[in-house]
Amino acid sequence: MNKKRSIFHLFNWTYFFFFILFIVLVNVIASFIYFRYDATEDKRYSLAEGTVEYLQDDKHFKDRLLFKIYLEGNLPAEVRRFRNAVEDKLKEFKEYAGKRIEYQFIDPTEGSEQDRLALFENIYQKGKGIVPMELLYNKDGSQTQMMLWPGAVIEYLGSTVNYVQLIPGTPQGKYYQLNEGFEQQMQNSINNLEYILISSIRRSTQQKKEKIAFLQGHGELTYAQTQRVRTLISPYFVVEDVFLKDSLDALKEYKGLVIARPTQAFSDKDKYIIDQFLMRGGRLMCFIDKLNINKDTLKANGVTHTMRYPLELDKMLFDYGIKVNDNYVIDVRCAPMAIPSSKQPLIPWFYDVLATPTKHPISRNIEPVILRYVSEIQFVGNSNRVAQPILTSSTNSAMTGLAPLVSLSMPLTYGPKPILVQNPEDENNKLCLAGLVEGYFESHFKNRLVDAFAKNPETKYKEKSSAEGKVLVMGNGRFIENKYDSIPDKNGNWMYRAKAFNELRFDETMSNIPGMQPLVYGNQEFFQNLVDYMMGDQSVLDIRSKQIDIHALDKEKITAHATFYKWLNMSIPSLLILILAISVNYIRRRKYTRH
Repeated sequence: MNKKRSIFHLFNWTYFFFFILFIVLVNVIASFIYFRYDATEDKRYSLAEGTVEYLQDDKHFKDRLLFKIYLEGNLPAEVRRFRNAVEDKLKEFKEYAGKRIEYQFIDPTEGSEQDRLALFENIYQKGKGIVPMELLYNKDGSQTQMMLWPGAVIEYLGSTVNYVQLIPGTPQGKYYQLNEGFEQQMQNSINNLEYILISSIRRSTQQKKEKIAFLQGHGELTYAQTQRVRTLISPYFVVEDVFLKDSLDALKEYKGLVIARPTQAFSDKDKYIIDQFLMRGGRLMCFIDKLNINKDTLKANGVTHTMRYPLELDKMLFDYGIKVNDNYVIDVRCAPMAIPSSKQPLIPWFYDVLATPTKHPISRNIEPVILRYVSEIQFVGNSNRVAQPILTSSTNSAMTGLAPLVSLSMPLTYGPKPILVQNPEDENNKLCLAGLVEGYFESHFKNRLVDAFAKNPETKYKEKSSAEGKVLVMGNGRFIENKYDSIPDKNGNWMYRAKAFNELRFDETMSNIPGMQPLVYGNQEFFQNLVDYMMGDQSVLDIRSKQIDIHALDKEKITAHATFYKWLNMSIPSLLILILAISVNYIRRRKYTRH
């Protein structure tokens, strides 16, 4: 009997030894191999396809890129969670980029006081680098103050090339407090990590910037009025104003051309230069207001006429397969407008359309884009070119007549549940507000030029596209306009500062109407996606259009069933422990009871 027990004990110890050895080996192997499985439906913890393709292709950057992240040391739990999320994301990047991406976490509080101050000055760079974050939180019954540097320095080709702000810093003299709002800030920053990191890599390693021209000379929006959108794309493209001045080579160096709300007619010479730009494979982006409306007159009198802008672009765009109608689209899915002197101070303003995104990569999964006084876009002609709507109205929308009369009383005539069209749920009711045509084009001037000019080698006239081009037209020129202040500099020259709700948006992102829930618009993301797609860079489109669904808890169900789930949570663990104890006791009795 003793011999059997000895063998049994030896077997148990051997089994235990191999079990421990197996656990150790698994952990050792796991420390060298990074693996994770994303079980979420919206794949919120997986990299976008565009990110994977960008990292795998060593044409984007061949040399080592080093991230120095200054989030290390004795951190609060909320910040520690963000720090770990950064490390997890960079580990995923390394899975596809290999040794081309390296990273290290640095504690900025280490070293002597002199060393710390020198480091702070180096990474702050007079406000152009990483902006620090001041935190206030309670620890051991007393309030503690901490300064963090929530960002990274990127080194490439042996030198510092970029500073990355991972979490927004705090203005001087202000603090974050560790409360529910701070937790939401951390979650938002985690959700945006992939975009922030891949964009910073893109900026740091970009060898050549394509050039985009903002056309001037036809009453277009000025630099001050488009300062916000220029700021959005200038890290990735060279953005310049261009006056054609009858020069055939005026657009020779540019790949993209933005025509932003022109108000004056285009001459045939100017149209010819634009036409040949497209024939060379250029990317034409037109934001056009076909009608002029005086909003001050509308608010003062309650009604106003609209007038056509004589742009002389219709026939040229028609030849490219796209048309902008001289009307307005009205939509029940719209932003409100405040009328202080009215009995109803807040009315749904059908002319401020909240455009519906399509499944195209430019607009997929972004927030609604607000378009104020937008005209309908139509695709015309039969060709092999690809024509796609990018933004549409909702199914409960309609169009006005040509050059309509606009009245503040119009929304009130439809009642509290307005129906603008028959069968308001029918998908065929959607109207195109922004459209894209891609492919090879025929010149607008085909068969319209004298042979002496068309066959002259110096004019380099192209009757057909020599490379694939793109034409995007939006029936709204106000889309990219920002408000601005004019301020004098030290020398007395006037400078312009774009005004927006915050430093990241060029249109109002939230309504300023008291007592109304804020409205967040997708104008910024849409414009960035638009330019990236038109210029051929789709590395970040998938990230911006990535849909992360936050499923809110049903408060009514929580209230109704709270007691049941509380008892369930307390009873199941206790019941499992009780069953386990009875089972172990039963097994021991069967095993050691003498027969």
